[in-house]
Amino acid sequence: MGVFGDRAVLQAHAVLRRLAPLAQDANHDALADALRDAPDDRLLPAVRTVLDQAAPATVAATLEAIHAGGFLWLSEAGEQRLAALAASDAGALVALGSEDPHGALALLTALTKTDGEVAFPHRMLPRVLPWIPLSVLDDLVDAGTIGPEHRPWHYRTEEVEHAYLEARLLPERVTAERAAVLKWTARQRREVFLAGGDPLPPAGDGDASVVKELERELPRDLVLRLRRIVDGAAVGNWDRDVWEDRGLWRLIFSLWEPKAAVSPSRSPLHALMALRQAYDLLCLNDLPRASAQIDKLVSFKDAAPAYRAEVLNLHAYILLLREELDTAAVVLEGISGSHGSAESNLRMVRQRRTVPRNDRPAASNPYLDLGLPHGSVAWAARYRDLRREYVHDVDISARLNNAMKRIRNAEHDDDWSGFFVLPLDLDVFELPDEVPASLVPPLAPLARRTTPRAPEGLELVRQRAIADLLPHLLSAPRRPDRNARTHTQ
Repeated sequence: MGVFGDRAVLQAHAVLRRLAPLAQDANHDALADALRDAPDDRLLPAVRTVLDQAAPATVAATLEAIHAGGFLWLSEAGEQRLAALAASDAGALVALGSEDPHGALALLTALTKTDGEVAFPHRMLPRVLPWIPLSVLDDLVDAGTIGPEHRPWHYRTEEVEHAYLEARLLPERVTAERAAVLKWTARQRREVFLAGGDPLPPAGDGDASVVKELERELPRDLVLRLRRIVDGAAVGNWDRDVWEDRGLWRLIFSLWEPKAAVSPSRSPLHALMALRQAYDLLCLNDLPRASAQIDKLVSFKDAAPAYRAEVLNLHAYILLLREELDTAAVVLEGISGSHGSAESNLRMVRQRRTVPRNDRPAASNPYLDLGLPHGSVAWAARYRDLRREYVHDVDISARLNNAMKRIRNAEHDDDWSGFFVLPLDLDVFELPDEVPASLVPPLAPLARRTTPRAPEGLELVRQRAIADLLPHLLSAPRRPDRNARTHTQ
């Protein structure tokens, strides 16, 4: 070192003092002797042995100090690489050979390209994925260099990093436990929503007015699905994948206004619409259309028992309104054993048969005349609203007044036995309260949590690239020549 002056000797001593605490046994002795006296041929092998066990940052700092001091401890090729790396000119290294054990040099070259692209060869990914900083790995993900097919999480030892990378590239694979570890609230809220823990969104709750707004929020494939749903409402026909999502039924029912009797055998959705349609038409006192719908329901033999009971009860009610009491009684006898209200209806029909036709009271259920289920406590408010709405319709007003009087009399006498109960079980008529899962966008990948193009990440890559020059450390210093002396002046 004395060839280059006292300053170089001091720099060499500074390097050796930093390495001495890392050295053991003979290597420590070699460094200690070099600090006391002139170094001998044990020095560079001892330095190499210490650096072989050191962290990349320590190796890089040592090699940079060697370069700054002008020490001829590296091969000429290594010295050239080190000069380019020290100058942060990774682009100048491309022509200096392909030796790159950890891929750090190629990665540094890709990250420092001025065109903004990160062109890193996929075949070298296994070299860099175990050690690169997370921010650099995120840079590669954002650049499209790393995708789920490269499975980068398998190269990371920390569980949090493993979960983070999965969440960024394959979010649907992340478990609830790992989402909690990541504090991934968006994913957790989505799971709660799909499990029915949150209130239904307007579309799922049957608010058709939000369709246009929803189209602006959904991805293209789901917008097309939403349009299929809307278009199907014009004719009452949807593909199986639509009606199988029960969470869509509320929206469909708000869009669909059947023009004719619905065939309940077409799908479970059509079956529910047919039942509700029959009930609604009875509430509107549209007996011809109600009868047509009930006829289709009666012919639907494969219905569940609770559904079938409602159908037969509707049928008996139509027969009652027509004063076909014998037939109505026969229909009710088929369900009276399993439904208390059906038993009550049967008694009402049998009692009515004993009264001369001209002496019989009105057959309709007055609650139903007001568009309400039997026994509804809201009948008075409903009556007032309808009276205001139909104030100029004499016939409807008369029917409403008659319904009001019959209900008041029943309440006064505490006797509703003269009313035909309809429906038997409101739950059978209820729409599903489920999430429209097929309109929920796929789980979005976890948003990046590191700083893009973080300088510290790039510096760590550069340090690794410098550390990869360790094989160029010689066992004996090169002889100084004119170029070397010029370089260190």
